[in-house]
Amino acid sequence: MDYFSLCMDGLCLVGQSVMHIGFAGRLTGKKPPLGCFAAYLCLLGAAASLSARLSLNGILSVGLGVLALYGVCRLALGNRRPVSWLAAVLAFYISQLSFGVINSVEAAVFPRYLGNPLLYLLLAAAMAVFFLLCAGCYAAVLKLLSLAEDRRTPYLGLLLLPGLFFFAAELYILHSAYSFFAPSLSLEEAGKHSALLLLQGMGLAALLCTLYAYRHLCQGFQAQAQLSSLAQAARAQKVYITEARARYEQTRAFRHDIKNHLSVLDGLLGGGELDQCRAYLRKLEAASEALSFPYQTGNPVVDILLGEKLGLAGEIAAEVSLCLPRSWEIDDFDLCVIFANALDNAIAACRSAPGARFIRIAGKRQGDFYLLTFENACSGEPLPPAGTGLSNIKSAAEKYRGAVLTEKTGQVFSLNVLLNIA
Repeated sequence: MDYFSLCMDGLCLVGQSVMHIGFAGRLTGKKPPLGCFAAYLCLLGAAASLSARLSLNGILSVGLGVLALYGVCRLALGNRRPVSWLAAVLAFYISQLSFGVINSVEAAVFPRYLGNPLLYLLLAAAMAVFFLLCAGCYAAVLKLLSLAEDRRTPYLGLLLLPGLFFFAAELYILHSAYSFFAPSLSLEEAGKHSALLLLQGMGLAALLCTLYAYRHLCQGFQAQAQLSSLAQAARAQKVYITEARARYEQTRAFRHDIKNHLSVLDGLLGGGELDQCRAYLRKLEAASEALSFPYQTGNPVVDILLGEKLGLAGEIAAEVSLCLPRSWEIDDFDLCVIFANALDNAIAACRSAPGARFIRIAGKRQGDFYLLTFENACSGEPLPPAGTGLSNIKSAAEKYRGAVLTEKTGQVFSLNVLLNIA
């Protein structure tokens, strides 16, 4: 191997390592440490050297490279297994596809320059075009797909299987249809390379169409979740409105009869029947307490919701230390979404807790922000993936430029919802 080929191979390894790690980091929303680039470059170099010694035509180096990139995504970036596999397969597929496209052009154009010093310049230009083609393909994929943790990416297997198919097909083309070009190129060979170039272009187009369809599938899931959230909140609002009307009717009836109650008390006092008067007052007190809410937060919707949810909690001890501002920009509908989902999750977690079961709700205002804190008992098992309830809470908080933070300490789970009430 001459020095020019050695420099070209080294430049190719360095460029691929930078582009693979950069693409995987952008795709998964993680910032790779600087050490990842050096470690990955060493792994790629070792894989290429081992493949050359065993004369495996580069297939071993590609397989080991995919494993190395998977390891970086999994261990250094902390991504999940499906995400790491998909990022590694896509990164290598695009680089191998770019190699295939460049090889098709080289096989059709370069044979006439064998023995000409201009060939070195053309090879360097082909390397530059290869990197530009890779960058363009990576940019197209990143526009259609994001595997960041804050994005909904269900059913990643729907992408992994097509990605593996495209990758395997490109490897077969690259390592079976191309060899070092001959001094002359027949018309048949030119047609063959043109067909291979067309097939690779169609493969890239098929991949981009697959990613486009998957993005719309994820958007459909997100829209379905939002519709489910709205339907749930609407049902809850109907329940609370019905209960509020019932309480209003009971209160109006009680106020209508209050004159009669006062007349009865006046008669008992006038007749000196103090014991009967006290008993009657106790009955009136019990009737008035039945009309009041068990929790007073300053917001009727939240009062009704807390009374209903915590009333159904039964054996779960509830502690509410909450005083909501009377005038703020938070809509009652969004409050219903936050409290209903938070309480449903808390009650479900308490029922699976082995020890004391409790729910604590507190609120605190800090300048233009209001912090809602929900704490509850839970089991010692790891937290399950975020469900629709927590997603609905995050959506409601983000509507008011807020944030949601969850934390688990031992058998206590806390949910903090920060809302901008300015």
